[in-house]
Amino acid sequence: MPQADLVFTGGPVLTLDPARSRATSLAVTGDRITAVGHDEVRELIGPGTEVVDLAGRLLLPGFQDAHVHAVGGGVELAACDLTGSVDAAEYLARIRAYAEAHPDREWVTGGGWSLESFAGGLPTRRLLDSVVPDRPVLLSNRDHHGAWANTRALELAGLTARTPDPADGRIEREADGTPSGMLQEGAAGLVSRLVPASTAEDRLAGLLRAQRLLHSLGVTGWQDALLGAFNGMPDPSDAYLTAAGNGSLTARVTGALWWDRERGAEQIAELVDRRKQLTSGMFRAGSVKIMQDGIAENFTAAMTAPYLDGCGCATGNTGLSFVDPEALRGYVTELDALGFQVHFHALGDRAVREALDAVEAAVAANGRRGNRHHLAHLQVVHPTDVPRFAALGAIANIQPLWAAHEPQMDELTIPFLGEERAAWQYPFGSLLRSGATLAAGSDWPVSSPDPLEGIHVAVNRRAPDSPDGRVFYPEERIDLLSALTAYTAGAAHVNGHDDAGSLAAGHLADLVVLDRDVTAAPADEIAEARVERTYVGGRLVYGG
Repeated sequence: MPQADLVFTGGPVLTLDPARSRATSLAVTGDRITAVGHDEVRELIGPGTEVVDLAGRLLLPGFQDAHVHAVGGGVELAACDLTGSVDAAEYLARIRAYAEAHPDREWVTGGGWSLESFAGGLPTRRLLDSVVPDRPVLLSNRDHHGAWANTRALELAGLTARTPDPADGRIEREADGTPSGMLQEGAAGLVSRLVPASTAEDRLAGLLRAQRLLHSLGVTGWQDALLGAFNGMPDPSDAYLTAAGNGSLTARVTGALWWDRERGAEQIAELVDRRKQLTSGMFRAGSVKIMQDGIAENFTAAMTAPYLDGCGCATGNTGLSFVDPEALRGYVTELDALGFQVHFHALGDRAVREALDAVEAAVAANGRRGNRHHLAHLQVVHPTDVPRFAALGAIANIQPLWAAHEPQMDELTIPFLGEERAAWQYPFGSLLRSGATLAAGSDWPVSSPDPLEGIHVAVNRRAPDSPDGRVFYPEERIDLLSALTAYTAGAAHVNGHDDAGSLAAGHLADLVVLDRDVTAAPADEIAEARVERTYVGGRLVYGG
């Protein structure tokens, strides 16, 4: 028999392949798996074979991320980074230090701060003025649905008490109507349009920085959820094309082309052209991203019933549908007929319903074309809509890290949803039991890109560092194998890689080695596991 290039032995090997779930050896030739089994695989070892003794470590398929903003996250790592803390004083210290370290920067930009760090989730311009009074500052919050500006930035943008709110956002205000410094959703674009654009070199460096991080976490492929310019963020497409062309892109990347919600069907012809242009090597752009609503914390997620106020009474606000629901059905039907996958941002239960209605319209008009439309985030799903995912073949694209008790959830979300509706949040277990396909992603830099942390929360419904034992709606927990599958075969399916996500002969050798067998450890220790090696197509891209 021909010798293999690479053989893993000494198990355990978790294949996530229903035909053979467990093995102890695996062989790779070129970029493909050539054998999965036990001692017989050792017959493929020859003089030129690299042998990796697993010695009790776990080999499993490489993780994929079904919803991430890799270039943006990588660029932000080089900016004013506020992630990893919820302390407002720490934010101000970091901002001051960054501004002092970069006196040549016309603007101080970056982000990663948490809504929970400020009363009502609303930081003020005066706080920023106290550390940077002489230069404009604009800092995105952790979820990138809002931004914090200082007085100088607001002045440069011409925002005053007389400035109206944009149709797709809200300017938070002081008592006399003066902008307070917090800009919600599309309002952030009123200031971000003035920020000097990143360069092509910045974006490429950001992509490669992100790729190193994602590979170190076992991620071998992803779907970039926003290829286009939006709210002051530049289009990252050029970075992917450059990296794919020069061979520095070592991950398998699917791009979701941004749907401009201020335009209509006339942009579809442009999307067809961009799909052709943005296909090179490891990169292809066959998806279209439609953001249907906002987020619950700032009351822009689209709900079927009004948000509550601080006293528990119904308000007149049911959130925003960024795309007219009737028009959405026509757009999705046309995109589906052209072979596009549609990647929906849908947090509120009304947005979820509107997206499912659009998929239903496309199926009715075009039949089932296998385009793998998927709905991301799914914070609130009305129980009557849960079975529609399986019925329509719509994939549930989940971000498990968010399904846990934390101050942002307990203080800024649950009280304004009400007890019944709060229990509809992140219904992973219900979706799985109804027959839906689950794919998982991180939405990094909104939250950690570490799949093991996400898997931990999907299984436990509790954050790895949770200070107490409270479980977030425990009936929606899923088992470990289902969570692992969502991050491997499920995400690979969404990303169009049918020959990845499970370990079987003939499949791509996209692999990850963990330092332990998480299936044999207690569930509350899943996040303690660490990635030791990552391979893409049999090539070592992390570890050694």
